[in-house]
Amino acid sequence: MSITQLPKEYNPQEVEPRWMGEWQDSMNYFDWDSNKPQYIIDTPPPYPTGNFHIGNALNWCYIDFVARYKRMRGYNVMFPQGWDCHGLPTEVKVEEIHNITKNQVPRAEFRRLCEELTAGNIEKMRGTMRRLAFSIDWSNEYITMKPEYYGKTQHSFVQMYNSGRIYQADHPVNWCPRCETAIAFAEVEYDARQTTLNYFHFDELDVATTRPELLAACVAVAVNPDDNRYNKYVGQEIEVPIFGHKVKVLSDSEVDPVFGTGVVMICTFGDKQDVRWWAELGLPIRKAIDKQGIMTSIAGKYEGMNLTECKEAITRDMKDAGIIYEQENLDQNVGLCWRCKTTIEILSEQQWFVKIDADDIISKSSKINWVPPYMEIRIKNWTGTMEWDWCISRQRIFATPIPVWYCNECGEVMVAKEEWLPLDPNNSQPPDACKCGSTSFSPEEDVLDTWMDSSISALNVAGWLSRDDVRLPTQMRPQGHDIIRTWAFYTILRASALTGLPPWDDIVINGMVLGEDGQKMSKSLGNIVMPEKVVKEYGSDAFRQWAAIGGSTGSDIVFSWKDVVAGNRFQQKLWSIVRFCMPHIEDFQPGGDVEYRTIDTWLLSKLNTLIKEATDSMDAYQFDETMKNIRGFAWETLADNYIELIKSRLYGEDVDARRAAQQTLYFTVDTLARILAPFIPYFAEEVFSLLHRQSVHQSGWPDVDESAIDLEAEASGEQVKEITATIRRFKSDRGMALNAPLGKLRVYGRIEDVTDIAGTVSADIEVMEGEPEFEYRVSGVKPRMSIIGPKFRDKAGAIIGALRSADPGSIAQQAAGGAVELEVKGETITLEPAAVEFEREIMSEGHAVDVLEIGDVMVVVERA
Repeated sequence: MSITQLPKEYNPQEVEPRWMGEWQDSMNYFDWDSNKPQYIIDTPPPYPTGNFHIGNALNWCYIDFVARYKRMRGYNVMFPQGWDCHGLPTEVKVEEIHNITKNQVPRAEFRRLCEELTAGNIEKMRGTMRRLAFSIDWSNEYITMKPEYYGKTQHSFVQMYNSGRIYQADHPVNWCPRCETAIAFAEVEYDARQTTLNYFHFDELDVATTRPELLAACVAVAVNPDDNRYNKYVGQEIEVPIFGHKVKVLSDSEVDPVFGTGVVMICTFGDKQDVRWWAELGLPIRKAIDKQGIMTSIAGKYEGMNLTECKEAITRDMKDAGIIYEQENLDQNVGLCWRCKTTIEILSEQQWFVKIDADDIISKSSKINWVPPYMEIRIKNWTGTMEWDWCISRQRIFATPIPVWYCNECGEVMVAKEEWLPLDPNNSQPPDACKCGSTSFSPEEDVLDTWMDSSISALNVAGWLSRDDVRLPTQMRPQGHDIIRTWAFYTILRASALTGLPPWDDIVINGMVLGEDGQKMSKSLGNIVMPEKVVKEYGSDAFRQWAAIGGSTGSDIVFSWKDVVAGNRFQQKLWSIVRFCMPHIEDFQPGGDVEYRTIDTWLLSKLNTLIKEATDSMDAYQFDETMKNIRGFAWETLADNYIELIKSRLYGEDVDARRAAQQTLYFTVDTLARILAPFIPYFAEEVFSLLHRQSVHQSGWPDVDESAIDLEAEASGEQVKEITATIRRFKSDRGMALNAPLGKLRVYGRIEDVTDIAGTVSADIEVMEGEPEFEYRVSGVKPRMSIIGPKFRDKAGAIIGALRSADPGSIAQQAAGGAVELEVKGETITLEPAAVEFEREIMSEGHAVDVLEIGDVMVVVERA
């Protein structure tokens, strides 16, 4: 584009799509054979809903800032994109779209419908990612529903099974009756609710419980061994009300003697404490609730009721029978399914589990650099609270098949060999016979938890099972703090179990995006903002500036339209700077001997300080600090000061002085384009293209010239800046145009260069040695009406007239003598000295002057 054609206003809606169309995906490809230092990012694989929401966009902005910066720093960067496809939401959406349930069509057909929906959603989200200028390495894209990926998940299952890290057991699990599947501890959310604590007679004892519907599942009652009220009952059997079966009275120190009656009903299973007692005391299991949350046959007349119906019915019956004798309100935290918010139950089912080695996870975590550091405590706290192993089997369809069959003759479990993978046991039989000789098998119909897919993302992008030179650990995991207990936890566990290594060098945590009202974004609050809307109004780069400057890593960030607008205004300001500079540097070739002026060395020192600070901040993932420093430099240092100070040189006849200013501007514009490239890639490319043929995104990050960072030069430049600003204020205060000639200025004090001061304030400047000599002359008399008026009343006007017509010097001499005498209409009037004040002017070398003091420099302005 010709410089003469540069539009006055910067239009992101024209510039951004143009560059998006010109950029080639290959610019961002990872080179497996490169000798450059590697930088592999374990990018979060989002769930393909079709909407790339603003929380995703914040996280991906962070990733892209790093990816673009690292490429410019000479790293071989992989910024891959994955898609975590499997899961219940897709199944529910398919059922809704096609008006079916998963059991109404063949399993393979239901999977096909899920895959079809997912593929369409991925395509929509890819479009948003490209528009937001994320420099993704699409050559390393992975989709977890594809056999080439879920085959790796199955390999990891087989390897961990063979090493004893995965096992099958009938064990209590968290169960969602609505989703009809087991869920892991990390998938349980908690909600504060109020319930009823029921006090009731339990044979010879009294018990308090919030869950009378579990009486049929009661297998024991327990008391504290130090509670003397109940010692005599320990070891005895008592009868369960309503149901009549006998249970033992046990003693355990975990029982709180203060809560309720001090007697606890142990059911299989009411809560996690029940599970602990069941395991430690070897208690039986009584299943009163089935997988749909319906009461089983052991519930007697309550069989077939759902949990709510049973609770209401049994409470009513116990009240009518006089068994419940007291009720009170109780606050409690209720576990909910993270997907559908249904209250979870604890059921004992045959499931697959991953063994959790808490010490190993904490050890591996300590080898990772957590950004910000305080986030590591979350994984430590979570690891320390695990009640049992990770349940990885799910009772769904659209997920990675568990590569297992069961022998129909002897019941033996047949786990697939690695060379058979990938496979779906529902569609194929094992090539080998069972140990018993049978070739008749039934498939495992359960599928794997979707976290089993995403928890090998780091291994996958590092080339695990794909290459001989696996590149572990990867360099960075960027993710939200809300999934530390899931994705971070599981990935560390799996990388350690499969390779013995931590998965990454650094983990960078981003916060949640809040609405402008400070609340979590939700449809019900109406505070959701989609990235596409922001881009449509202000462009991608303005949106990315909000992400950069909105807050520090780890902190929740409020989405603010004001920040987006500020980003757009900053781009317009930058564009004004570029439009001013380009006519002076369009064909300029930097280099050679240049005699920089004071303000040039001032700017170059500040520019190199900016590069140094920006490099340090980017290395520390402090994107907000980097962007704030760039804005401050561009707006205040460059636009408001430097450019104003050098205009006279740029348009003057001194070739050397002009060249110094041109070279300084060239370096500055070039550097700003490079240093802004990670943040506002479209704008940076547009500016860089005015100077170079090469893309800024294939260019280097600016190097720091340490020799240019000069505190003395900066101090001298600040002096020039302040002197100029003071003189400009002086002109403004007197109503003078800023470009109006000011006349002659004499500057006293230590100053090396006044060229730019003279050019900026339109004045002849002479630097003087020594101290100026001043004379003070009375130039006017000002009557004080507060004294003259009350004393002389009707004569006051005539007195004031006489004072104004008198010689100011004579009046001053009289006042110094103690009294001022005036002839007023033939009468001598005597005034006290306090009745007048005097205007004085400073004289220097025979001229009336104004004196401006700036630090230890004095500027003498000769009046015209």
